[in-house]
Amino acid sequence: MVKSARFESLLISKNRAFINALASEDPIIRRKKAAFILFEHFSLMAFTGAVDALVTANLVKSNVRYEVSVFSDGGHKVLSDIGIEVAVNYALEDLDEGEFDYLILCGGYRLEMHSFHSLRAKLKAASHAGCLLGGLWNGAYFIAEAGLLDGYECAFHPDGRSMMSEEFPEVVVSHRSCVVDRDRASCAGANSSLDMMLLIIRQDCEGVYINAIEEVLSCDKMSEVIDTSVMSIDRDLSLPQALKDALELMSNNIDEPLSIEEMATWIGISRRQLERLFNCCLEATPSRYYLELRLTQARQLLQHTNKSLTYIAVATGFVNISHFRRCFSRLFGISPTRFRKATHLHD
Repeated sequence: MVKSARFESLLISKNRAFINALASEDPIIRRKKAAFILFEHFSLMAFTGAVDALVTANLVKSNVRYEVSVFSDGGHKVLSDIGIEVAVNYALEDLDEGEFDYLILCGGYRLEMHSFHSLRAKLKAASHAGCLLGGLWNGAYFIAEAGLLDGYECAFHPDGRSMMSEEFPEVVVSHRSCVVDRDRASCAGANSSLDMMLLIIRQDCEGVYINAIEEVLSCDKMSEVIDTSVMSIDRDLSLPQALKDALELMSNNIDEPLSIEEMATWIGISRRQLERLFNCCLEATPSRYYLELRLTQARQLLQHTNKSLTYIAVATGFVNISHFRRCFSRLFGISPTRFRKATHLHD
């Protein structure tokens, strides 16, 4: 697993998108190209969820860069399932199968299950070129109709599973919401398109980047949106209660940080026990995690408010602005002032 030279704890997932790219030590290994084919009445939610995963992978500076192109039959705008027209980049006939790593077909609830010769030919050529073929919602129908899903497991919308089993008996129709089986990918509906793309990205990128993508995109999957640490921690119901109590104490005492001894006393365990819990579960000492948590909040205040640096330094528990500047620059690879300017330039 790739570790940042600056962040030591799992809070790197929350902050990876904001670490100075120029100072990053993680090399860009390769570029990947994804082509999305839109059909009339395609699911806009499924399409945007899938594309969002790729765009967010770029945002968090993963070791792969994704390029997205959108196609339609004839290159015309396409009407989505909610009545919004979406412009595309190219016509299907201009798609060069050998240029793309992924070819994703975007289905929808009202999509008509009728293929056509030019699409069938493109799919076969893309498969021959080694392209991963994917279907969103019921988009996998066209892959199966081209004879390219035989022997593969396939996720499909529940309303169409019986039809798929009848028409394509060699396809293994799954009850799972999304599936990646070798060089075929599929999902059953709009909500699972993001998960399908994350499975694909997981084959390209190291785990630390997947965590960062999920941190950005999956924060609202719980009934309550918690922000004490990172998603992998917030969702872990097996965490020791003492650690949960320590995280809550830290989160509630950002402006006036407690000492580690004070926290241990409040919780009712020894400092050594507390350090063991943090090292085991969060990959950092309590003091280091606390510092990174405070600087994470400082980053959020710099990004989303116009508060002065002095105000932000005090609000995040730093006794003087010079110390705040040094700590922030060390973790993010950029000064607080430059970070704010760079962030506001992209607003």
